[in-house]
Amino acid sequence: MSRYCASCGKTSAAPLPAAAQGTPFGHRIHALALYLKSNQLFSYERLQGALADLFGLQLSQGALMNMFKRTAPVFAAGRDDALAALRGAEVVACDETGMRIEGCNAYQWVFCSSKAVVHTAAFSRAAQVVHDTMAGHTPDVWISDRYSAQQGHGQRHQTCLAHLDRKARFVAENGSDLIGMRVQFWFDRAFRLARDIAALAAATVKNRRRALMRDLDVILATTTDCQLARELLGQIRRARDQILTFCDFAGRVDATNNVSERALRPSVIQRKVTNGYRAKWAADAEAALRTTVDTARLAGGSPFQTILGAVSAL
Repeated sequence: MSRYCASCGKTSAAPLPAAAQGTPFGHRIHALALYLKSNQLFSYERLQGALADLFGLQLSQGALMNMFKRTAPVFAAGRDDALAALRGAEVVACDETGMRIEGCNAYQWVFCSSKAVVHTAAFSRAAQVVHDTMAGHTPDVWISDRYSAQQGHGQRHQTCLAHLDRKARFVAENGSDLIGMRVQFWFDRAFRLARDIAALAAATVKNRRRALMRDLDVILATTTDCQLARELLGQIRRARDQILTFCDFAGRVDATNNVSERALRPSVIQRKVTNGYRAKWAADAEAALRTTVDTARLAGGSPFQTILGAVSAL
Protein backbone atom coordinates (compact mmCIF):
# COMPACT_ATOMS: atom_id res chain seq x y z
CA MET A 1 0.00 0.00 0.00
CA SER A 2 1.48 3.37 -0.98
CA ARG A 3 0.52 7.05 -1.13
CA TYR A 4 1.91 9.86 -3.33
CA CYS A 5 2.64 13.28 -1.79
CA ALA A 6 1.83 16.15 -4.13
CA SER A 7 3.99 18.58 -2.11
CA CYS A 8 7.33 16.75 -2.05
CA GLY A 9 6.71 14.37 -4.94
CA LYS A 10 7.67 11.29 -2.94
CA THR A 11 5.76 8.01 -2.64
CA SER A 12 5.60 6.45 0.83
CA ALA A 13 4.87 2.74 1.23
CA ALA A 14 3.36 0.96 4.24
CA PRO A 15 2.80 -2.74 4.93
CA LEU A 16 -0.64 -4.16 4.27
CA PRO A 17 -2.69 -4.18 7.50
CA ALA A 18 -3.11 -7.61 9.05
CA ALA A 19 -6.91 -7.25 8.89
CA ALA A 20 -6.73 -6.90 5.11
CA GLN A 21 -4.71 -10.06 4.55
CA GLY A 22 -6.16 -13.49 3.79
CA THR A 23 -9.86 -14.05 3.25
CA PRO A 24 -12.68 -12.01 4.81
CA PHE A 25 -14.82 -15.15 5.14
CA GLY A 26 -14.76 -17.39 8.18
CA HIS A 27 -14.65 -21.14 8.51
CA ARG A 28 -18.42 -21.56 8.61
CA ILE A 29 -18.95 -19.69 5.33
CA HIS A 30 -16.22 -21.81 3.74
CA ALA A 31 -17.83 -24.98 5.09
CA LEU A 32 -21.31 -23.93 3.97
CA ALA A 33 -20.12 -23.19 0.43
CA LEU A 34 -18.33 -26.53 0.23
CA TYR A 35 -21.32 -28.38 1.67
CA LEU A 36 -23.80 -26.82 -0.75
CA LYS A 37 -21.51 -27.40 -3.73
CA SER A 38 -20.53 -31.00 -3.01
CA ASN A 39 -23.37 -32.47 -0.95
CA GLN A 40 -26.38 -30.48 -2.13
CA LEU A 41 -24.98 -30.40 -5.67
CA PHE A 42 -25.33 -26.67 -6.31
CA SER A 43 -23.84 -25.21 -9.45
CA TYR A 44 -21.67 -22.11 -9.07
CA GLU A 45 -24.56 -19.93 -10.27
CA ARG A 46 -27.04 -21.42 -7.77
CA LEU A 47 -24.45 -21.18 -5.01
CA GLN A 48 -23.93 -17.49 -5.76
CA GLY A 49 -27.69 -16.93 -5.60
CA ALA A 50 -28.14 -18.87 -2.36
CA LEU A 51 -25.37 -16.99 -0.52
CA ALA A 52 -26.73 -13.66 -1.80
CA ASP A 53 -30.32 -14.44 -0.78
CA LEU A 54 -29.51 -15.98 2.61
CA PHE A 55 -26.64 -13.82 3.82
CA GLY A 56 -26.41 -10.86 1.45
CA LEU A 57 -22.99 -12.06 0.28
CA GLN A 58 -22.23 -10.94 -3.26
CA LEU A 59 -19.51 -13.38 -4.34
CA SER A 60 -18.03 -13.94 -7.77
CA GLN A 61 -17.48 -17.44 -9.06
CA GLY A 62 -13.76 -16.73 -8.85
CA ALA A 63 -14.09 -16.01 -5.12
CA LEU A 64 -15.93 -19.31 -4.65
CA MET A 65 -13.21 -21.15 -6.55
CA ASN A 66 -10.61 -19.56 -4.29
CA MET A 67 -12.49 -20.94 -1.29
CA PHE A 68 -12.28 -24.42 -2.74
CA LYS A 69 -8.60 -24.04 -3.63
CA ARG A 70 -7.83 -22.73 -0.15
CA THR A 71 -9.37 -25.76 1.55
CA ALA A 72 -8.24 -28.41 -0.95
CA PRO A 73 -5.06 -29.42 0.94
CA VAL A 74 -7.07 -30.29 4.07
CA PHE A 75 -9.28 -32.74 2.20
CA ALA A 76 -6.31 -34.11 0.26
CA ALA A 77 -4.83 -35.10 3.61
CA GLY A 78 -8.14 -36.73 4.56
CA ARG A 79 -8.10 -38.68 1.32
CA ASP A 80 -4.58 -39.92 2.05
CA ASP A 81 -5.78 -41.29 5.40
CA ALA A 82 -8.74 -43.02 3.75
CA LEU A 83 -6.46 -44.42 1.05
CA ALA A 84 -4.20 -45.95 3.70
CA ALA A 85 -7.21 -47.64 5.30
CA LEU A 86 -8.44 -48.90 1.92
CA ARG A 87 -5.08 -50.49 1.17
CA GLY A 88 -5.47 -52.68 4.25
CA ALA A 89 -9.06 -53.76 3.57
CA GLU A 90 -10.01 -57.42 3.19
CA VAL A 91 -13.11 -56.68 1.09
CA VAL A 92 -13.29 -53.89 -1.51
CA ALA A 93 -16.20 -52.90 -3.74
CA CYS A 94 -15.49 -50.76 -6.81
CA ASP A 95 -17.41 -49.01 -9.57
CA GLU A 96 -17.00 -46.10 -11.98
CA THR A 97 -19.19 -43.67 -13.89
CA GLY A 98 -18.66 -41.12 -16.63
CA MET A 99 -17.89 -37.46 -15.97
CA ARG A 100 -16.56 -34.42 -17.84
CA ILE A 101 -13.31 -32.64 -17.01
CA GLU A 102 -12.07 -29.64 -19.03
CA GLY A 103 -14.56 -30.54 -21.76
CA CYS A 104 -13.21 -34.11 -22.10
CA ASN A 105 -14.70 -37.46 -21.19
CA ALA A 106 -13.39 -38.78 -17.88
CA TYR A 107 -14.44 -41.16 -15.10
CA GLN A 108 -15.32 -40.94 -11.43
CA TRP A 109 -14.12 -44.07 -9.62
CA VAL A 110 -15.11 -45.16 -6.15
CA PHE A 111 -13.55 -47.80 -3.88
CA CYS A 112 -15.53 -48.88 -0.81
CA SER A 113 -14.48 -50.88 2.24
CA SER A 114 -15.83 -51.17 5.77
CA LYS A 115 -13.52 -48.39 7.00
CA ALA A 116 -12.99 -46.11 4.00
CA VAL A 117 -14.60 -44.78 0.83
CA VAL A 118 -12.15 -43.37 -1.72
CA HIS A 119 -13.19 -41.32 -4.77
CA THR A 120 -10.84 -40.82 -7.70
CA ALA A 121 -11.23 -38.62 -10.78
CA ALA A 122 -9.34 -39.98 -13.80
CA PHE A 123 -9.30 -39.59 -17.56
CA SER A 124 -9.01 -43.38 -17.88
CA ARG A 125 -11.41 -46.27 -17.35
CA ALA A 126 -8.61 -48.84 -17.55
CA ALA A 127 -7.43 -51.24 -14.86
CA GLN A 128 -4.37 -49.04 -14.28
CA VAL A 129 -6.56 -46.74 -12.16
CA VAL A 130 -7.21 -49.68 -9.83
CA HIS A 131 -3.52 -50.61 -9.73
CA ASP A 132 -2.55 -47.02 -8.89
CA THR A 133 -5.19 -46.75 -6.18
CA MET A 134 -4.54 -50.09 -4.49
CA ALA A 135 -0.72 -49.80 -4.77
CA GLY A 136 -0.18 -53.57 -4.89
CA HIS A 137 -2.68 -54.51 -2.16
CA THR A 138 -4.85 -57.53 -3.05
CA PRO A 139 -7.98 -57.87 -0.91
CA ASP A 140 -9.56 -61.22 -0.09
CA VAL A 141 -12.67 -60.34 -2.15
CA TRP A 142 -13.27 -57.79 -4.90
CA ILE A 143 -16.90 -56.80 -5.61
CA SER A 144 -17.81 -55.25 -8.96
CA ASP A 145 -19.75 -55.66 -12.18
CA ARG A 146 -18.46 -57.72 -15.10
CA TYR A 147 -16.44 -54.94 -16.75
CA SER A 148 -13.05 -56.40 -17.73
CA ALA A 149 -11.00 -53.65 -16.04
CA GLN A 150 -12.61 -54.68 -12.73
CA GLN A 151 -11.43 -58.28 -12.97
CA GLY A 152 -8.45 -59.89 -11.25
CA HIS A 153 -7.92 -57.46 -8.38
CA GLY A 154 -8.81 -59.77 -5.47
CA GLN A 155 -8.08 -63.30 -4.32
CA ARG A 156 -11.77 -64.00 -4.96
CA HIS A 157 -14.40 -62.06 -6.88
CA GLN A 158 -18.08 -61.39 -6.19
CA THR A 159 -19.99 -60.36 -9.29
CA CYS A 160 -22.78 -57.89 -8.58
CA LEU A 161 -25.98 -59.96 -8.73
CA ALA A 162 -28.12 -56.84 -9.13
CA HIS A 163 -26.62 -56.19 -12.58
CA LEU A 164 -27.39 -59.72 -13.77
CA ASP A 165 -30.82 -59.68 -12.15
CA ARG A 166 -31.79 -56.53 -14.07
CA LYS A 167 -30.74 -58.26 -17.29
CA ALA A 168 -32.78 -61.34 -16.34
CA ARG A 169 -35.89 -59.23 -15.71
CA PHE A 170 -35.46 -57.53 -19.07
CA VAL A 171 -35.22 -60.93 -20.78
CA ALA A 172 -38.26 -62.19 -18.86
CA GLU A 173 -40.30 -59.26 -20.20
CA ASN A 174 -38.96 -59.19 -23.75
CA GLY A 175 -37.70 -62.71 -24.48
CA SER A 176 -39.57 -65.38 -26.45
CA ASP A 177 -39.27 -68.21 -23.89
CA LEU A 178 -39.17 -68.79 -20.12
CA ILE A 179 -35.40 -68.60 -19.63
CA GLY A 180 -35.51 -65.06 -18.32
CA MET A 181 -38.21 -65.89 -15.79
CA ARG A 182 -36.38 -69.00 -14.59
CA VAL A 183 -33.19 -67.00 -14.08
CA GLN A 184 -35.15 -64.26 -12.34
CA PHE A 185 -36.62 -66.76 -9.87
CA TRP A 186 -33.13 -68.18 -9.29
CA PHE A 187 -31.80 -64.72 -8.41
CA ASP A 188 -34.73 -64.20 -6.02
CA ARG A 189 -33.55 -67.30 -4.13
CA ALA A 190 -29.94 -66.07 -4.14
CA PHE A 191 -31.02 -62.69 -2.75
CA ARG A 192 -33.00 -64.37 0.02
CA LEU A 193 -29.91 -66.36 0.98
CA ALA A 194 -27.78 -63.20 0.98
CA ARG A 195 -30.34 -61.41 3.15
CA ASP A 196 -30.58 -64.22 5.75
CA ILE A 197 -27.02 -65.55 5.64
CA ALA A 198 -25.77 -63.93 8.87
CA ALA A 199 -28.47 -65.75 10.87
CA LEU A 200 -28.04 -69.17 9.22
CA ALA A 201 -25.91 -72.07 10.35
CA ALA A 202 -22.87 -72.84 8.21
CA ALA A 203 -24.33 -76.22 7.20
CA THR A 204 -27.56 -74.55 6.06
CA VAL A 205 -25.66 -72.02 3.96
CA LYS A 206 -23.62 -74.82 2.40
CA ASN A 207 -26.73 -76.84 1.52
CA ARG A 208 -28.57 -73.88 0.04
CA ARG A 209 -25.51 -72.88 -1.95
CA ARG A 210 -25.17 -76.42 -3.32
CA ALA A 211 -28.85 -76.42 -4.34
CA LEU A 212 -28.50 -73.04 -6.06
CA MET A 213 -25.48 -74.16 -8.06
CA ARG A 214 -27.16 -77.39 -9.07
CA ASP A 215 -30.26 -75.55 -10.31
CA LEU A 216 -28.16 -72.91 -12.04
CA ASP A 217 -26.25 -75.57 -13.98
CA VAL A 218 -29.58 -77.01 -15.15
CA ILE A 219 -30.64 -73.58 -16.42
CA LEU A 220 -27.29 -72.99 -18.13
CA ALA A 221 -27.59 -76.33 -19.94
CA THR A 222 -30.94 -75.32 -21.46
CA THR A 223 -31.01 -74.71 -25.20
CA THR A 224 -32.90 -71.70 -26.51
CA ASP A 225 -33.63 -69.96 -29.80
CA CYS A 226 -34.08 -66.59 -28.11
CA GLN A 227 -31.11 -64.29 -28.74
CA LEU A 228 -31.73 -62.32 -25.55
CA ALA A 229 -31.80 -65.51 -23.49
CA ARG A 230 -28.59 -66.79 -25.12
CA GLU A 231 -26.81 -63.55 -24.26
CA LEU A 232 -28.06 -63.74 -20.67
CA LEU A 233 -26.95 -67.34 -20.27
CA GLY A 234 -23.56 -66.49 -21.75
CA GLN A 235 -23.04 -63.68 -19.24
CA ILE A 236 -24.01 -65.90 -16.33
CA ARG A 237 -21.89 -68.78 -17.60
CA ARG A 238 -18.80 -66.55 -17.71
CA ALA A 239 -19.53 -65.30 -14.18
CA ARG A 240 -20.53 -68.68 -12.76
CA ASP A 241 -17.59 -69.00 -10.36
CA GLN A 242 -18.08 -65.43 -9.07
CA ILE A 243 -21.82 -65.47 -8.37
CA LEU A 244 -22.04 -67.08 -4.92
CA THR A 245 -18.70 -66.03 -3.42
CA PHE A 246 -20.61 -64.23 -0.65
CA CYS A 247 -21.63 -67.63 0.75
CA ASP A 248 -18.04 -68.26 1.84
CA PHE A 249 -17.83 -64.93 3.71
CA ALA A 250 -21.10 -64.84 5.64
CA GLY A 251 -21.96 -61.31 6.69
CA ARG A 252 -18.73 -59.84 5.29
CA VAL A 253 -19.35 -59.79 1.54
CA ASP A 254 -22.44 -58.35 -0.15
CA ALA A 255 -24.10 -60.10 -3.06
CA THR A 256 -24.45 -56.77 -4.90
CA ASN A 257 -22.32 -53.72 -5.56
CA ASN A 258 -25.05 -51.33 -4.41
CA VAL A 259 -22.71 -49.67 -1.89
CA SER A 260 -20.56 -48.36 -4.75
CA GLU A 261 -23.54 -47.27 -6.81
CA ARG A 262 -24.94 -45.31 -3.87
CA ALA A 263 -21.56 -43.64 -3.35
CA LEU A 264 -21.47 -42.59 -7.03
CA ARG A 265 -25.04 -41.30 -7.19
CA PRO A 266 -24.18 -37.70 -6.11
CA SER A 267 -21.53 -37.54 -8.83
CA VAL A 268 -24.04 -38.68 -11.44
CA ILE A 269 -26.54 -36.04 -10.34
CA GLN A 270 -23.87 -33.34 -10.30
CA ARG A 271 -22.79 -34.27 -13.83
CA LYS A 272 -26.36 -33.67 -15.00
CA VAL A 273 -26.63 -30.40 -13.07
CA THR A 274 -23.28 -28.82 -13.95
CA ASN A 275 -22.03 -30.81 -16.97
CA GLY A 276 -18.68 -31.42 -15.30
CA TYR A 277 -15.58 -29.61 -14.07
CA ARG A 278 -13.74 -26.73 -15.68
CA ALA A 279 -10.35 -27.87 -14.36
CA LYS A 280 -8.72 -31.12 -13.22
CA TRP A 281 -7.77 -29.61 -9.85
CA ALA A 282 -11.47 -29.01 -9.14
CA ALA A 283 -12.35 -32.63 -9.91
CA ASP A 284 -9.50 -33.86 -7.70
CA ALA A 285 -10.45 -31.49 -4.89
CA GLU A 286 -14.07 -32.60 -4.91
CA ALA A 287 -13.05 -36.27 -5.04
CA ALA A 288 -10.93 -35.66 -1.93
CA LEU A 289 -13.79 -33.87 -0.19
CA ARG A 290 -16.25 -36.68 -1.01
CA THR A 291 -13.69 -39.20 0.23
CA THR A 292 -13.34 -37.39 3.56
CA VAL A 293 -17.11 -36.98 4.03
CA ASP A 294 -18.08 -40.52 2.96
CA THR A 295 -15.37 -42.09 5.11
CA ALA A 296 -16.46 -40.07 8.15
CA ARG A 297 -20.08 -41.10 7.50
CA LEU A 298 -19.08 -44.74 8.04
CA ALA A 299 -18.32 -43.79 11.66
CA GLY A 300 -21.53 -41.76 12.03
CA GLY A 301 -20.17 -38.32 11.10
CA SER A 302 -22.51 -35.85 9.42
CA PRO A 303 -21.36 -34.24 6.15
CA PHE A 304 -21.53 -30.60 7.27
CA GLN A 305 -19.85 -31.19 10.62
CA THR A 306 -17.12 -33.20 8.89
CA ILE A 307 -16.49 -30.38 6.42
CA LEU A 308 -16.59 -27.71 9.14
CA GLY A 309 -14.17 -29.68 11.31
CA ALA A 310 -11.74 -30.08 8.42
CA VAL A 311 -11.94 -26.43 7.38
CA SER A 312 -11.49 -25.26 10.99
CA ALA A 313 -8.06 -26.91 10.99
CA LEU A 314 -6.79 -24.34 8.46
